[in-house]
Amino acid sequence: MVLKAFFPTCCASADSGLLVGRWVPGQNSAVILAVAHFPFIPIQVKELLAQVQKASQVQVTVLGTWCHRQQEPEESLGKFLEGLGAIFSHNPWLQLCRERGTRLWSCKATYHQMSSTLDTPTEDQVMLIFYDQRKLLLSWLHPPPVLPDCQIGDSIASTGGLADIFDTVARSEVLFRNDQFDEGPVRLSHWQSEGVEASILVELAKRASGPVCLLLASLLSLISAASACWLWKLGPLAFIRSKLSTCEQLQHRLKHLSFIFSTEKAQSPMQLMRKANMLVSVLLDVALGLLLLSWLHSNNRIGQLANALVPVADRVAEELQHLLQWLMGAPAGLKMNRALDQVLGRFFLYHIHLWISYIHLMSPFIEHILWHVGLSACLGLTVALSIFSDIIALLTFHIYCFYVYGARLYCLKIYGLSSLWRLFRGKKWNVLRQRVDSCSYDLDQLFIGTLLFTILVFLLPTTALYYLVFTLLRLLVITVQGLIHLLVDLINSLPLYSLGLRLCRPYRLAAGVKFRVLEKEAGRPLRLLMQINPLPYSHVVHTYRLPSCGCHPKHSWGTLCRKLFFGELIYPWRQREDKQD
Repeated sequence: MVLKAFFPTCCASADSGLLVGRWVPGQNSAVILAVAHFPFIPIQVKELLAQVQKASQVQVTVLGTWCHRQQEPEESLGKFLEGLGAIFSHNPWLQLCRERGTRLWSCKATYHQMSSTLDTPTEDQVMLIFYDQRKLLLSWLHPPPVLPDCQIGDSIASTGGLADIFDTVARSEVLFRNDQFDEGPVRLSHWQSEGVEASILVELAKRASGPVCLLLASLLSLISAASACWLWKLGPLAFIRSKLSTCEQLQHRLKHLSFIFSTEKAQSPMQLMRKANMLVSVLLDVALGLLLLSWLHSNNRIGQLANALVPVADRVAEELQHLLQWLMGAPAGLKMNRALDQVLGRFFLYHIHLWISYIHLMSPFIEHILWHVGLSACLGLTVALSIFSDIIALLTFHIYCFYVYGARLYCLKIYGLSSLWRLFRGKKWNVLRQRVDSCSYDLDQLFIGTLLFTILVFLLPTTALYYLVFTLLRLLVITVQGLIHLLVDLINSLPLYSLGLRLCRPYRLAAGVKFRVLEKEAGRPLRLLMQINPLPYSHVVHTYRLPSCGCHPKHSWGTLCRKLFFGELIYPWRQREDKQD
């Protein structure tokens, strides 16, 4: 079996010393983490490694020796390094060497205890793999998606070796805290040998984050307790709260803020990424809301909107009146039942008259209402869009009433015709057993049923036409609201931080690795460069997508068409559960 030695590229120019790392016996691999330089006392090296093992739970040990002949011209150094194998015993004992004046490398793996069945491996049996220690430490290896023709166990087994390498480097972070400015007993070379990366602003933010998060968490808990008060659970308030998109969005953002400013430390990279995505989503939402607020309050745009709202409402009502007058005549040349047509038309015209009166009664207060609604944009663009959706629902409430009246009347006739059709066939619906059973009817029942069936059949086209027209208007309103809710859900659920990380630091989200051949010569160890494959954007969105408050339709298109055909009410798509009026 070929021995694989993972060597950090930052140590390629380091001085000679000891190779410190972890041996992975299951993979027959050696993960080199650092190089310990001379001078050192062996007992101090062992004490340092024991401290690292206790803190990181990684079996860090001395794997061998490293000889950089470009900086160490003395030939006696090689013999001295070979003698260290008796002090730091490890099987196999690695001997890495970089030739003087060339880019050639040599690598040997020797065993201290020889037997008849174990031979010393030759140089061509060692594979030297270089890796970027900083990128590997900061990255997180994601499991690949399971293919339909592959089993889950196979995919896990294929990534097990890489997971061990990534996990070893990530858990050995305590070893990298020692740099050239630390006056410790052992001098190490690793990716932070020149100094620990730090920032004064970052350190100040870390110091202040604790008290700030505690204060905000207490404030949010008070707001949550106030929102869960029994007063909001009363009949009318609970009903209004369940119907308004604004209340759902505020409750959704309150959950996000409570999770962001929680004082509990993230237990996994997934939870940490979720917090970061929520924070970026909230910040972007508030920034877009402030831009909208500044646009609304500049050049008196709120006054312009208020002045245009009443004429638009009058125009819509006028078009509805023309539509009803068209239906009360002979629409598309169809012959309607004149009596029912006149009754339905005048009924709906009266509702339109009430709606116009209501709009003109509210017209003096519309500008003040819009001004206060515009201030809500400081809470975020999603809150402003939710309020806009609720305003659309209020302004089109008369269309919703027309739809409900037409749908109930149409549904009543459809179910009446289906019941009378069963009567002709000698059947009836068994309510207790929820099935159709046979039943015998007398002559009077059949006569009354025939009369009712005839009446409903001749009145059905008139009712169906009104139902069709108002259903199309209702679907138009629901489509507009659905587009608004889709935009709100996009802002709520899109993992912006993860996408930005994938764009600017693609190695942070690793989907796997690839190898590039650096040297392949006879008599020399095979040298490879391990590079990180970033996670595809589609997998980033799928993995880190945030939960949304929900504006997706619960039913399929087939169920939706069935509901429309039988006259069942279609509710806004933002509701996940079935609700009754």
